Amino acid sequence: MDAFDADVLIYAATTDHPLGRRVAALFPVAPPNDADPPVGVGSLLLLPEVLAKPLRDSDADEVRMLAGLLARLELLPLDRATAELAVALSSRYRLRATDASHLATAVAVGADRFITNNQRDFPATISEIRVIYPADLPDAI
Repeated sequence: MDAFDADVLIYAATTDHPLGRRVAALFPVAPPNDADPPVGVGSLLLLPEVLAKPLRDSDADEVRMLAGLLARLELLPLDRATAELAVALSSRYRLRATDASHLATAVAVGADRFITNNQRDFPATISEIRVIYPADLPDAI
């Protein structure tokens, strides 16, 4: 199962973004129905992180695209155990609270991969989960 950082969802909502096409390819083409399993997971913190700016800018198309992507993820609350893991990861990797919370959510649920383009904060050397950058995903032409 994949876990997602905010940046790659924003890329995926932009139809002409070259890295976004690679991320968007991880989501099914057909609209989801209630019986479909989630495409992946993420922290509930993705909601304000990805939706605040397009809502503030009144960009209805971007809001619609992002909401569609978010609807295909299992968004998990930050419980105490995940928050404590975020503290440990923040300390170990010098992450900001939100980044540590996204990573901790992925690790806590046992995700196979954490998809992000934030190479500065999430180096491939993170040992708790496999970090994947969009450039490493297959090109979706």
